[in-house]
Amino acid sequence: MLRTYCPEIPGHPLHVIQRGRLRAACFFGEDDRIAYLGWLGRYASGFGCSVHAYVLMGNHVHLLLTSSRAGGIAGLMGALGARYARYVDACHHRHGTPWEDRVEAFPVYVGRYLLCCMRYIELNPVRAGVVAWPGQYRWSSFRANALGQEDALLTPHAHYCALGRDAASRHSAYRALFRQQV
Repeated sequence: MLRTYCPEIPGHPLHVIQRGRLRAACFFGEDDRIAYLGWLGRYASGFGCSVHAYVLMGNHVHLLLTSSRAGGIAGLMGALGARYARYVDACHHRHGTPWEDRVEAFPVYVGRYLLCCMRYIELNPVRAGVVAWPGQYRWSSFRANALGQEDALLTPHAHYCALGRDAASRHSAYRALFRQQV
């Protein structure tokens, strides 16, 4: 179930956090993350949601999502959580959901805060001490947003697109956010 501190409004981005049950691991290997991202893309499309940024950590996930319709993000997260739980049951013989009972979601006000939220999400592996630079972490949107690596899962937000006239200038401006305190 989606727990928000404001209503889910179509066209307004939400920072969504899905945590492993009791802060335990929810991903046990590369195949798990690949499966999760595949289902995230499929369900995002089906529920009319755009993914702007993400990171898959060992025991939680951060997503920056915008839904085109009311209830889209709640539907996406419910379907994704249930599908991934069935996968974990089948592949890892772990019964019950790997997730906390509720998914947290917070409104993201468009403007500089949207870029700060993207930066916060993609710096998660650095803050956790997993890598020294976000580009070293495979399971985030940083490589697409900052370095131009293809990622079919992502839909650039209009505010991100306003960083530059072309892809190279957007990537450069976005990387610059990681060199300064925001």
